[in-house]
Amino acid sequence: METRCCVESRRFVSFSAVLICFRGCLPSHTCPPQRPEQCGSDQSTSSLAVHAPSCRRQSWWQILPTLGRLPSLALKMVRGRAFALRSPGCNSSQTQIIAMKPSKTHEAKYPAIKALMRPDPHIKWTVSGMVLVQVLACWLVRGLSWRWLLFWAYAFGGCINHSLTLAIHDISHNTAFGTNCASRNRWFAIFANLPIGLPYATSFKKYHVDHHRYLGGDGLDVDIPTNFEGWFFCTPARKLLWLVLQPFFYSLRPLYVNPKAVTRMEIFNTLVQLAFDVTIFALWGIKPIVYLLASSLLGLGLHPISGHFVAEHYMFQKGHETYSYYGPLNWITFNVGYHMEHHDFPSIPGCYLPLVRKIAPEYYDHLPQHHSWVKVLWDFVFEDSMGPYSRVKRKCKLAKDHL
Repeated sequence: METRCCVESRRFVSFSAVLICFRGCLPSHTCPPQRPEQCGSDQSTSSLAVHAPSCRRQSWWQILPTLGRLPSLALKMVRGRAFALRSPGCNSSQTQIIAMKPSKTHEAKYPAIKALMRPDPHIKWTVSGMVLVQVLACWLVRGLSWRWLLFWAYAFGGCINHSLTLAIHDISHNTAFGTNCASRNRWFAIFANLPIGLPYATSFKKYHVDHHRYLGGDGLDVDIPTNFEGWFFCTPARKLLWLVLQPFFYSLRPLYVNPKAVTRMEIFNTLVQLAFDVTIFALWGIKPIVYLLASSLLGLGLHPISGHFVAEHYMFQKGHETYSYYGPLNWITFNVGYHMEHHDFPSIPGCYLPLVRKIAPEYYDHLPQHHSWVKVLWDFVFEDSMGPYSRVKRKCKLAKDHL
């Protein structure tokens, strides 16, 4: 018999800091509340639905509307939250509503955190080196057999190109040149895009803003799998195929879930990428082009680094939507594993996120975390309770202002 429990919370937020909610003593039949996530800067009330963690139930529940507005006190914004989780450890006969008390923000308690909101002084040189390494690899693979070309595309190029996509993620938060030089960040992201083979950087920036502002927002956050993905990819074999095809779903899902008008920067991104690809083809033939594309498709598919796609927001544990990973793969992924810290402080570059945890350990050390991205992929494929449906989905109001 399926069971569920509901946790409704209120918290106050500012753009650069997330309040940590008080975790009181709960009745024994309730689920521990998760740490709430940001969802729309103009949202005073919201309803939330959750993808069912099991493929045997391809739907989500509409749950309680949020309660009345809370006074804003000293902060500028008030945002409501309602969380519904399907959890076998909870009593299905009762729905618990727990009011959460706001506490001090990280930034107010630790002013040193604000000092970390500055550009990464090394990312420009790191990314430039990685781009040059891939250009050199294009020259080296021009004479390889197809078998060895694909091997090196997975083992080496896949790591480099996946790391470059995460560099683009970091740069999308203006971490290369700072917020006062937004156009430089956009153009540098296009430069980092070159070895990926397909235009990606500008479109990613356009949609990633919504991921932070409307985390799990129905029709807004394109990181949420579609109904078809949740319905079809529900067996181990199909979930394995879903992981292999992840680059295609991430590329095509925005066109279906939340299509947006093509921007001028996206056109520039496409033209620059096309010019680079034509130049590589003219110099060294088709094999370097295949190497770059294979590096991207294989590296973003069933690859150890790709475990972060699933590890970040899939509900492996009831009541917890976002997870961090503190393992060694952070060294080559711009610390994307520090994901709870990143969502708390999106303007802090990845290189400084470990310092956030070091400065304020009481906000992170007690939270569930992943220890291996490979194990994340294994559990996702073979655990019946996991699948594309294992994501929180919210109804969010559009913000009036724009980032």
